[in-house]
Amino acid sequence: MSEPARSRAVLSTEDFKLIRKALAEYLPTVEDGEESKKFARLYHRLGSAAKLG
Repeated sequence: MSEPARSRAVLSTEDFKLIRKALAEYLPTVEDGEESKKFARLYHRLGSAAKLG
């Protein structure tokens, strides 16, 4: 029986950087909103993910 194929990454390191850049532009518009902390945490997680790649 053969092993299942290894899954491939959906996003590249460059994608993380681009999404993080877009979030940096968006964060000031939601800074007083309910989701501002969620967006800020996502921004930081994307930075960590970009460093891993």
